[in-house]
Amino acid sequence: MPINAHPEYLSAEKEYLSAKTLDEKIEKLKKMISLCPSHKGAENLRAQLKIRLKKLQEQFLKSKKSGKSQKKSIKKEDMQAVIIGKTNSGKSSLLKALTNVQPIISEKRFTTQEPIVGMMNYEKVQIQLIEIPAIDGENFDKNLLYTADTILVIVTDLKDLKEIQEQIKDSKGKKIMIFNKSDYLNSEEKRRISANLQSKKYNFILMTSYPIPSENLSELKQKIFDTFNINRIFTKEPGKEKSNRPIIMKPGSTAKNVADKIFEGLSKRVKEIRIWGPSSKFGGQKVGLNHVLKDSDVIEFKTR
Repeated sequence: MPINAHPEYLSAEKEYLSAKTLDEKIEKLKKMISLCPSHKGAENLRAQLKIRLKKLQEQFLKSKKSGKSQKKSIKKEDMQAVIIGKTNSGKSSLLKALTNVQPIISEKRFTTQEPIVGMMNYEKVQIQLIEIPAIDGENFDKNLLYTADTILVIVTDLKDLKEIQEQIKDSKGKKIMIFNKSDYLNSEEKRRISANLQSKKYNFILMTSYPIPSENLSELKQKIFDTFNINRIFTKEPGKEKSNRPIIMKPGSTAKNVADKIFEGLSKRVKEIRIWGPSSKFGGQKVGLNHVLKDSDVIEFKTR
């Protein structure tokens, strides 16, 4: 552990230590390097991390050339949503519009052969979005549906809903129904579809085909965010501004829970806690480890 390492670095280090595959280790190590303290005392640490990264990348290239590259595993993030639908329903176009990935978009059927992962930035959090191969194809795998917090069901015909509902009936994730390519419909057809979905109490939205207008995307992003029951807790170092990226916690989480999520056992080293935000009586209030936090709280730990 480096001297004066901030909570975001410690969290990244924890992610790296729990990584299972080479590609995941490389990804998490890059994140550690980007968050490594910039002061002079951390120069040796940065050099060691870069050497470790180079060795991992060489190991990955060797395994790839020998045909023994590891099967890509998908580590579930704090907030995960899965996109499900039939082939050519617009799954890849939606993933591209919402995240930072560039999936292959084609009129060819069953273009997506394996799950594709992207991250959607919204309200200062990152939401993991996964497009899975078409439900009507041979590469469809429903395992991700069991772990997903939210399921985005995308259709271009209401008749497809029955088949998809059968596949997701055992999933506990919250559902959003996306009727795509509605720009091909007239106003009366749109009205009837909306009335149908409303009568069945779906959380739904009508989308136009790619490129998707910004107003559609803004509404859908808000809907996705609203399905997650989470608290965003921002960390802060003494004398500095709060972090830009919050730690995602369940409602009812305490200061101790946050400390141990940053780094296992960190709560045992804490000597003082200050908080700002909805759960504080005043800015900089001193609290104990059992203090229950609220969404958008800012927390500062001083350690022994």
